[in-house]
Amino acid sequence: MSVHKEAKRITTHTLREMKRQGEKITMLTGYDYSMARILDASGIDVILVGDSASNVMAGHETTLPITLDQMIYHASSVVRAVQKALVVVDLPFGSYQGNSKVALESAIRIMKESGAHAVKVEGGSVIQESIKRILSAGVPVMGHLGLTPQSIYKFGTYTVRARQEEEAQQLMEDAALLDELGCFALVLEKIPAELAGEISRSIDIPTIGIGGGSQTDGQVLVTHDLLGLTKDFHPRFLRRYLELFDTIKDAMQEYIVDVRRGDFPNQNEQY
Repeated sequence: MSVHKEAKRITTHTLREMKRQGEKITMLTGYDYSMARILDASGIDVILVGDSASNVMAGHETTLPITLDQMIYHASSVVRAVQKALVVVDLPFGSYQGNSKVALESAIRIMKESGAHAVKVEGGSVIQESIKRILSAGVPVMGHLGLTPQSIYKFGTYTVRARQEEEAQQLMEDAALLDELGCFALVLEKIPAELAGEISRSIDIPTIGIGGGSQTDGQVLVTHDLLGLTKDFHPRFLRRYLELFDTIKDAMQEYIVDVRRGDFPNQNEQY
């Protein structure tokens, strides 16, 4: 029975049950088939096809340049690799803000063309019409509050959000609203741990933190950061489990030396 249970797909309902039972939710980003196979094999609950692909896959400074077509490409690659995890896809900047009809069309394109299981949007009351419209079509929506990277030019900085009472209150209200509207989960990014805990206890849907402390219902990191494939990003919330940048570079340099010395390929490595 346990083997059968292990193979069961994670759904939005699973995440709610996990919160109810006090079981922590794990989420990591994935952008391609090969990495998504490893992520799924690890037993991760949720794979987020993040618009952070704009940074880590395409080398942009912000998440703003990535397009809906590019997000669908990344999501399709991930979905083809996954058998168990819930696949959530970021709606990119400009594909849902300000026009709920465009938001619905964007969400439907992601679901139809990639085969993903849900979409994620940034913001609270200001985008509630878009959220309502997407949900009305039966598309599950994950919310995202706190530091919302698509609004970076409005904030002007990546520093911690909601330290002031007024912004903290607004965040609490937005979290309650997203719960009420019918979002299935909520990412809380770079906010004080106590506030994240307060929000997590006050709403029914699971919260997933990134720089939100340990009192959220789950955690998310960018996979490339966790593995140490990125070198120049050192926020307090990041724990690097490996330093793959150096490991991979060393392997490549070994290959270069072997080829130049005539050691590769050897007798057993040719036909």
